[in-house]
Amino acid sequence: MSIWSRLWNGSQSQPQPRAATQPAGGGVIITTPKQLEDAIAGALQSASGVTVNATTAMRSAAVYGSVRIISGAVATIPLHVKRRVSDREREDMSDHPLWKILRRKPNRWQTPSQFRKMLQAHLLLRGNAYALIVTSRRNVIELIPMHPDRVRCDQESDLSLVYTYTRRDGREIRLRQEEVFHLVGLTLDGVHGVSPITYARESIGLSLAMENHGATMFRNGARVGSVLKHPGQLGPEGLAFLKSSLDDYRSGGTSEGKDLILEEGMSMEQIGMTSEDAQFIESRQFSRSDIAMFFGVPPSMLGDNTGSDSNWGTGLEQKSLGFVTYTLEDHLTTWEETINRDLVTEDDIYARFNRAALVKGDIKARWEAYVRALQWGVLSPNDVRALEDENPRDGGDVYYDPPNTAGASGGNTGGQNDPSQTA
Repeated sequence: MSIWSRLWNGSQSQPQPRAATQPAGGGVIITTPKQLEDAIAGALQSASGVTVNATTAMRSAAVYGSVRIISGAVATIPLHVKRRVSDREREDMSDHPLWKILRRKPNRWQTPSQFRKMLQAHLLLRGNAYALIVTSRRNVIELIPMHPDRVRCDQESDLSLVYTYTRRDGREIRLRQEEVFHLVGLTLDGVHGVSPITYARESIGLSLAMENHGATMFRNGARVGSVLKHPGQLGPEGLAFLKSSLDDYRSGGTSEGKDLILEEGMSMEQIGMTSEDAQFIESRQFSRSDIAMFFGVPPSMLGDNTGSDSNWGTGLEQKSLGFVTYTLEDHLTTWEETINRDLVTEDDIYARFNRAALVKGDIKARWEAYVRALQWGVLSPNDVRALEDENPRDGGDVYYDPPNTAGASGGNTGGQNDPSQTA
């Protein structure tokens, strides 16, 4: 029986357990006391009283923003399959079977960016990401994502890994290590990744609690923005009429900015922002920066421009460079090394992200880098044209001598001395 049949179809002759209802976002079937203990531990309430797990955490704007930014970056950077020709030479392997999986069609329904974005989100929220490796004649033909909540990873006595996948009908399927593509985040035991949600539980719980508090406050109008003064005393009928009028005035915010007519000599006194209000706003900003720290995202990328990310640099370029160096590089390396371990069988084949694509949005920096690469003989004009997805031109495969090179013969410049005009 094929892997696909074992995992999704099963045997027709074997009785199937009763199907259990599961949420659309995943979930697990609890059949043992240990699974029940793990499920309860994973849904513990934070000190703020809010239950924090991988699903509820995404309701926090800071968590959602961090996951979206990192997953989107990993999904959009071009991923190449290359062959190591020699110590100094490399070549693209667009005819390799793995190239189609990573660049065109990882499975029957997902695009490469969807696949990478999904697994990266699993990695950020749960510390692990899994995909079933479907092979034919020793070549990978599909990568089928598996929800981390349904996968259990165990290390055997011989140090090999064994994976147990729980199907929707409750059946458990055992998978060998070579059948699973396993991305691991920060790990403390070398096998299982830990999620930022686990250690940021209190910060995320505080953020969710403040969101709920703010929504309730605005829904009920609990904050007193003004005081109505009456020279005498209102009777029950007058009080009920005034309350009804104010509720109608404030309902839905449709009367915002309009004048309010007061009767019986009443006057209104406006009240400014209280210290509690100011502290509430400040706490929300602190919570957002705290969550950004757990995910390694500059707070300014999440909309916090209060100057709390000065350690990342003062300019947008420096902040972006810090994000790429200290956060994104970690995730890109994890993907590259996992692909090389789980999907590549040849010693001279490897996967590599094109980091140069990170400056695609900055045309000035991109072309300045091209000019310097041309001047120093790192790239040829046709190399630059290839990076810009343009066709090569005649005579464009020349590499210029670096400037001020002692004893340069000029033989490989082709008589062209202005590389900035040749690309």
